[in-house]
Amino acid sequence: MQPKLSVITIVYNNVKDIERTMLSVLNQTYPNIEYIIIDGASKDGTKDIIYNYKSRLAQFISEPDKGIYDAMNKGLSLATGDYVLFMNSGDEIYGPETVTEVFGSADSADIYYGETEMYDEQWQSLGQRRHRAPEHFNWKSFRHGMSVSHQAIYVKRSIAGPFDLQYKFSADIDWIIRAAKNASSIVNTHSYVAKYLVGGVSKKKHLESLKERFKIFTKYYGLVPNLFNHVFIALNLAQYYIRHRKTND
Repeated sequence: MQPKLSVITIVYNNVKDIERTMLSVLNQTYPNIEYIIIDGASKDGTKDIIYNYKSRLAQFISEPDKGIYDAMNKGLSLATGDYVLFMNSGDEIYGPETVTEVFGSADSADIYYGETEMYDEQWQSLGQRRHRAPEHFNWKSFRHGMSVSHQAIYVKRSIAGPFDLQYKFSADIDWIIRAAKNASSIVNTHSYVAKYLVGGVSKKKHLESLKERFKIFTKYYGLVPNLFNHVFIALNLAQYYIRHRKTND
């Protein structure tokens, strides 16, 4: 029996990208997918595009929400699949065979994960994420940075609780760590599974996001280890930018 996958897309006023994301889900060769779209009452034509595919959707809600993680919780509450995957507007499942390949990589894992390719706003590839997916992943793997993006992780719904709404920017990190703590089997698919649209988050929000991440990592890993880990993160970041600058010179 092939497991049922609930794919949840969150969108608000993204008429430019929503169809591309939807088609990456709807064109999957895997037969047992439940597609749920949660729209935050878009006013730019996004809903009109979604309605074109309404007959192929399991659920479609368009109403105001209290932010992205509130919308994600709405999607989770509607999901009936064995696994859940969040593929937000602008991102894509990597290729038409991806879901088939993910579930074909091992039987009945609690979590499947893979690699992410980054894309700019013109949908030009920027290559692999700076944080590569680790060979082995568990709840401690984020201590040196977010090594697996939420677009690239398939989580068994029975171990996936709701997102903690006290976090406005980094609740996905907390959610993945909690799921990983509950997981007994985590499988690396050793393949690209997602395409991620690099967003233009403001510097203010970026700083607030970093503060939230520090708070989350402290909760799980402890303050002193987290401080040491952030020194490691800073050194890695500096090395990355030095190497990147050399290759561009």
